[in-house]
Amino acid sequence: MKQRGVTHGARVTVRDIAAETGLSIATVSRVMNGRANVAPHTRDLVLRAMGRLGQHVPRRTDPEPAGGAVYVRCPYVLTDYFGIIVSSVAETLEVHGRPVVLNAGEAAQHAAVLPGLAGRTSLSGAILILPPEPGQELERLRDQGFPFVVVDPRTPPPRDVPAVSAAHFAGARRLMTHLVELGHRRVGIIGGPRHWLVTDHRQAGYVAPLADVGVLPVPELVRFVVEPTTEHGYRAARELLDLAERPTALVAFNDKMAVGALRAAAERGLRVPDDLSVAGFDDIEVSRATQPMLTTVRQPLEEMGRMAVNLLIRLLDAHKLDALHVELATELVVRGSTGPAGVTY
Repeated sequence: MKQRGVTHGARVTVRDIAAETGLSIATVSRVMNGRANVAPHTRDLVLRAMGRLGQHVPRRTDPEPAGGAVYVRCPYVLTDYFGIIVSSVAETLEVHGRPVVLNAGEAAQHAAVLPGLAGRTSLSGAILILPPEPGQELERLRDQGFPFVVVDPRTPPPRDVPAVSAAHFAGARRLMTHLVELGHRRVGIIGGPRHWLVTDHRQAGYVAPLADVGVLPVPELVRFVVEPTTEHGYRAARELLDLAERPTALVAFNDKMAVGALRAAAERGLRVPDDLSVAGFDDIEVSRATQPMLTTVRQPLEEMGRMAVNLLIRLLDAHKLDALHVELATELVVRGSTGPAGVTY
């Protein structure tokens, strides 16, 4: 009797089971060797296939000891925001005795990394920071049984993929509430890339307090950028400040863009915060180097890195994760760049 090319009673190979399930040979091997770093639904898929093919199902062994390397992918320049997260991830993995394989730098954005991860037997899992890959690739990696955690997802993460981020909506709402309480009603918003999930969350947070006081969104007061840099913040701020009726405040997607907004204000002779309030997001070091220092929203960047590692270690130890999508609280930091609304001119 034949079953998908396997003769009944013949010895079933890892390759046979991989063909039966559509999983990688490396993933099937992990299950057959009783390794812990396999998602429960993937383990069940392999075990059912082994039963159908007449292969003996191995007993679960204890979780594998620490030692398998963790692949950390951060395809951006490791300064400020990303450098803090990666450093925290590396330090926490060191505590757990896990070596790191780092993939970083903007050039790495163009490398097709995810398809080959499950086949690298030297890796136990991965942490993906703001991954540029589409959700379908993340789902495919998940279905291969390879454990990973996403930090600050660019697009909505699949439901059963662990992810860690900051509470972007709550942070943005608290910042705009601060400006509304100072009397600002005409606020320019310099948003991030349109296709980023965080842009949607912060945009919604900015709009809510204005709506609470009866101010509807004004399209001319919103600008989105292709990349959240100082230069793009500067260009967007110039456009907003050159409107016939300029805003009394600007909120920027991050601190770097807020620095660009400060430059645009200075070029127009606007005093901050007397003539114009400016605020950022992230609370990176540059926010304390401006004059005046920036009002901003502090993201728990180090804690995001630590939490991602802790979630991954629990996956590797075959623990069930009750909270898959974790949002960490942000904090409003009020400094000298925001003040009562003045009169526009």
